[in-house]
Amino acid sequence: MADLEKMAELDSDRRGFSASIRHLRLFESVAQLHGVRRASEECHLSQPAVTQAIAKLEEQLGVQLLIRCATGSYLNEFGVIFHARTQRFFAQMERALLELGVPSSPFPLARVASRITRSQIRSLMAIVENGTFAHAARALDVSQTSLQRAARDLERTLRTPLYLQTAAGIMATTGAAEFARKIKVAQREIDWGVDEVEAARGKVTGEIVIGALLLAGSAVLASVIGDLVTTYPNASIRILNGNAENVLRYLRNGDVDVVIGLLGNPGSPDLAHRVLAETPYAVVGRHEHPLMLRKNVTLENLAEYEWVIGTPGANRRIHFDNMFAGRAKPVSRIATCSLPIIRPLLAQADRLTLLTTFELMHEEDLLATIPYGPIEPVPSIGLTMRQNWLPTQMQTQMIDLIRQRIVQAMGPLKELERISEDSAAKRKARAIATS
Repeated sequence: MADLEKMAELDSDRRGFSASIRHLRLFESVAQLHGVRRASEECHLSQPAVTQAIAKLEEQLGVQLLIRCATGSYLNEFGVIFHARTQRFFAQMERALLELGVPSSPFPLARVASRITRSQIRSLMAIVENGTFAHAARALDVSQTSLQRAARDLERTLRTPLYLQTAAGIMATTGAAEFARKIKVAQREIDWGVDEVEAARGKVTGEIVIGALLLAGSAVLASVIGDLVTTYPNASIRILNGNAENVLRYLRNGDVDVVIGLLGNPGSPDLAHRVLAETPYAVVGRHEHPLMLRKNVTLENLAEYEWVIGTPGANRRIHFDNMFAGRAKPVSRIATCSLPIIRPLLAQADRLTLLTTFELMHEEDLLATIPYGPIEPVPSIGLTMRQNWLPTQMQTQMIDLIRQRIVQAMGPLKELERISEDSAAKRKARAIATS
């Protein structure tokens, strides 16, 4: 029992909010039926038990959620906010149960969802994240017996196989791993519900987790974070940087709220893209690069110099491969998407790379556009979110700030190519005059 309590504590929210799924279901029932008595009948519990559960939920949130009167119990301002998130939480849970193949009889999925405990979810997620029962128990610092009890209780509750025996030990099935991912995302609805209640009380203390794709995403965030911190001085902002594959996995798993950067293939049915601006690629080198003196640069000219290319799968790498498709590719020993590494590599030698006009806008002191192009297709910078994501007030403010920064930058970006061409012409004229 002590180990199970420890598992529940580990799963508590960062502000100490740890309401059970059963208490959330009772609140949802009271809100829907407008009364404790009707909710107690639907949930097969006594009225005092329902009343106590609601009181505990209100105590943890620090606000009343219901207006109680002779005709029933009705949601107040805070109750409406939290109820909306609770409904989304259960809708996602029930959809996850359905997709896992949990039978809907003799008990409806709503009732099955109510019987799941936080410790059972915690055990499943730990097993998925750590590979086996043994590794999960060590990660949670609980006994294998306690973890196995919670894991098997969940399996019995769902009446669906969740684990399998392998040579490495007992592991979660593929279906169980996907179920755990969906429940993790669903739980974020409750976190955001707490954030929104706090915001309604005038205490904006939530957390924003942003996934930033390398290069373009980082450039946008650098211009936004300061304003966001000023607007919400008590909020926490966490940024996870990485390549598209890793950052989009964080997004799907609920580890980040939104991703900023160059948009990839829009064909993923579970993700939604919001295009903010087109930002063409340009071939870039140092200001004194020999190709700056050429009027018309060809692919053959570009292939004479060493390139710094993107890592496999990166948008820059795909464009580079497309440029030289069917031709002899230039030397490209260095593959990176880190601008702090790219910058000195180009500034100190006659290397070339691809940067978007948005990225180059912040690098014109050291780097300049080689007169070659246009490079097709033109990528777009924007936001990637989970389908049906409902942002909080603070998340909405962040999105608005990002959009404003992109719009403000579009003026300079439209002039960037002309300015680069003028600069190249002036450098060529100076070189001729001094030769």
